[in-house]
Amino acid sequence: MSITFVARTVLPTEWGEFAMFGFEDDETGKEHIALALGDLKSSSEPILCRVHSECLTGDALGSLRCDCGSQLQYAMQSIGEAGYGLILYLRQEGRGIGLLNKLKAYALQDEGADTVEANIALGFAADERSYHVCEPILKFLEVVKVRLLTNNPKKVQALENLGIEVAEVLPVHTGENPHNKKYLSVKAEKMGHWR
Repeated sequence: MSITFVARTVLPTEWGEFAMFGFEDDETGKEHIALALGDLKSSSEPILCRVHSECLTGDALGSLRCDCGSQLQYAMQSIGEAGYGLILYLRQEGRGIGLLNKLKAYALQDEGADTVEANIALGFAADERSYHVCEPILKFLEVVKVRLLTNNPKKVQALENLGIEVAEVLPVHTGENPHNKKYLSVKAEKMGHWR
């Protein structure tokens, strides 16, 4: 699989000044970004890394139905405190089903379905995401070993299957609320996520 590097710029945030790299997936045309803090090439240690799938409702709109936005903020803060690290922000909304299908899944959840049941009712797998773009992006950034911020064992396995060494897994627990309690339980019980 191949990607095309499109642009590099600077993204100042409250957690530090990240270098932002833009890439296009040559197979799907999807656009992805990498946010890098510090000089990753000079470190001989595994790079603190979050692979984050886009969630417009959680990341940008502050939805409490999921923990996506709080996980992204936690990762940025953790990397800022460490002084270096990397976030791969992948454009695969709604576990890969797209924004409008995610809204349809939300409507089914409003009627009592859980997140897995809703995706399946719409004709999708429970999780349609792919992490294949991680390998060429990390290769472009010359990162070979990561300390991965995740609760998802399938993400760890996917990266390792791509030849990416996951030296350590660091859980991302940001708490639950009445709106995402069922969502988090389903992730643990049906999808095998660590709690």
